[in-house]
Amino acid sequence: MLADLLASGRVLLADGATGTNLFERGLTSGDSPELWNATHADKIQGLHHEFVEAGADIILTNSFGGTRRRLMLHQLQDRTRELNALAARNARAVADVAGRAVVVAGSVGPTGDLLVPLGPLTEDEATAVFVEQIEGLKEGGADVVWIETMSAVEEIRAAARAAAMVGMPYTATASFDTAGRTMMGVMPGALIEFATALAPAPLAVGANCGVGASDLVASVLAMSEVRPDAAIIAKANCGIPRVTGSGTIYSGTPELMAEYARLAVDAGARIVGGCCGTSPGHLRAMRAALDGHVRRERPDLDLLVRMLGAFVAPPPRPDPNAAPRRTGRRRG
Repeated sequence: MLADLLASGRVLLADGATGTNLFERGLTSGDSPELWNATHADKIQGLHHEFVEAGADIILTNSFGGTRRRLMLHQLQDRTRELNALAARNARAVADVAGRAVVVAGSVGPTGDLLVPLGPLTEDEATAVFVEQIEGLKEGGADVVWIETMSAVEEIRAAARAAAMVGMPYTATASFDTAGRTMMGVMPGALIEFATALAPAPLAVGANCGVGASDLVASVLAMSEVRPDAAIIAKANCGIPRVTGSGTIYSGTPELMAEYARLAVDAGARIVGGCCGTSPGHLRAMRAALDGHVRRERPDLDLLVRMLGAFVAPPPRPDPNAAPRRTGRRRG
């Protein structure tokens, strides 16, 4: 279904945050969000419904921490397949009555472990962990696997292999939160070259979460420079996160997120959504912005700062004396 929607040529709107919105609905620190698929299915479906009502074309399942390795933190590892299937069923129940095409994307986040040689998990072991989760998502009716918030290409490859083994199409996004790089040092251009060379290749690849809207759109710019033909995902946090005594507050207003959505499209994104802090109200403003937007010239970094605010972890500035880079798919 996602491939069909992308083929239509229009910009697609992905949903907003799961975790931060569930905290507003009663989830507390230390709880397992994935357990809510069983114990609070009404609240999970209610959030999906609010995102669809706000105009989302794609809704992500409540399964970001749904691998056995993450569920072990809550002694829920033996319910891995069940909870992921329930996550997909909760989203499917909403998508199926939307009255229009809504993609159910099975959210697959990192295992929480570093892969060898830096950590205890081999790539084959990580693949097996992801296979178990993805089998549950497929059983519950997910349309596509949504690999997100990754920092290492090895873990992306493991999750992509798992999706292929289960017979599911997939997308992949990373979090560029360290001076324009992921925590493991991967730059946006390198990510899109790596991901689009995988077999099978993802339906779309891009950036999510990170540190702020300006930083994320800069990552999209870097990706589209390398692969202007690729379907690129932009799913930014709602402005800039600020930790207070009562929790984390995000600076993004609906107006800022609307401008972010327009700039993300100008930068080359084909799928635009919101990550942490993005409410259905923010998403509604983004839908209106996208519906009324005609793509403009590619923004530069200075324009991003003027429109969205200063970079939190500034990406490297391009060298004006460097030779222009060839873009597009290589031949031969």
